Amino acid sequence: METAKQQPAENVLYFNDLYVGQKFVSGTHQLDAEQVQKYAREFDPQPFHTDPEAAKNTFFKGLVASGWHTASITMRLMTESGLTIAGGIIGAGVEVSWPKPTPPDSLLQVFSEIIETRPTRSRPDRGIATIRCETRDQLGEILQVMTAKLVVPMRPFV
Repeated sequence: METAKQQPAENVLYFNDLYVGQKFVSGTHQLDAEQVQKYAREFDPQPFHTDPEAAKNTFFKGLVASGWHTASITMRLMTESGLTIAGGIIGAGVEVSWPKPTPPDSLLQVFSEIIETRPTRSRPDRGIATIRCETRDQLGEILQVMTAKLVVPMRPFV
């Protein structure tokens, strides 16, 4: 993977720019078996992530990406092209589920929607935006659902 790109200041979003129902779509990431195995060997070394032959005799009946690998790719896609928040994507909490396993040949893309916004009571310079993100494959099947609370700065007065 190449390194993350710095977004121009005029393209970043502040809390004041966000609204319920606002949608974002990321770019894509092509996953392959080599990536699945490399990630798993370092961070989630289980046979269904690291060994294609052993994976055939597991719950998944074949090699699949770690859920945490899918989550990491989701984050990468969001930061590069799906959601450009001023100051970066800063989480205050997250709930994640994996309704389907992510096979090595998946083309991943993230579809996000703002589902709640609220200013913070104690810090008037920021708000909390709740976003629901679906990571889908090339068939549109949902592989991961993530609902995150993000700390988003208010637009500064100039």
